[in-house]
Amino acid sequence: MTYAPVNGLQLYYEIHGLGRPLVLLHGGLLTIDLSFGPLLEPLAAGRQVIAVELQGHGHTADTGRPMTIEALAGDVVALLDHLGIAEADLFGFSLGGLVAFAVALSAPARVGKLIVASADAHRPPGRESAPLGDDRLPTPADFQAWRDAYDAVAPDPAHFDEFAARTSAMVHEFPGWWTDELRSLQVPTLLIFGDRDFSPLPDVVEMFELLPDAQLAVLPGTTHVGVTRRPGEVLALITPFLDAR
Repeated sequence: MTYAPVNGLQLYYEIHGLGRPLVLLHGGLLTIDLSFGPLLEPLAAGRQVIAVELQGHGHTADTGRPMTIEALAGDVVALLDHLGIAEADLFGFSLGGLVAFAVALSAPARVGKLIVASADAHRPPGRESAPLGDDRLPTPADFQAWRDAYDAVAPDPAHFDEFAARTSAMVHEFPGWWTDELRSLQVPTLLIFGDRDFSPLPDVVEMFELLPDAQLAVLPGTTHVGVTRRPGEVLALITPFLDAR
């Protein structure tokens, strides 16, 4: 197990394969394996995959430090510094997608290409969250799998409820980025959403149209938690996007 001392954390990360760096950033309450397990080996066949567990997640202990999207993005940049990597591609899912956006907006020179799955970076004032039916929400079995994964590897398994509440508050209170900020993002970006995701498709399209150099893929019959559970389709989308130069 490998840890990097960054910003007061012992940040857990794994490196798989060789080649151009691709940083993987998992979803909220998840681990590397829960978000990306089936994708690790095929992605590492042609590139250096750097998978991270963010503050409080998986092997990385939580601390008293406030948990913010900006702080998590700063940890990713600090990890790149620690590894001596000037530029990497980023692939973030859900919370990890927000963190990937934050890295690309705050340190664009460090990001070659950006893949964001199921993350609503555009939250204009006055927009209310659409009510979600049970068919779009994680199931009790999903939540149990997340808790079980945490219990298996976390430094303090008893911390799960407090950590989960902090993570949920961070994501729900995050205001997103202004229209002009998203329009300023010059990094080539691939957005991936499920057609039954948390974000309504009109909102997804609105965000897509703000980004100057973006592609959008919508997976049919797919909920928020289901996006990275379709590794074949995800690989078919992201591999040509990353390989095109």
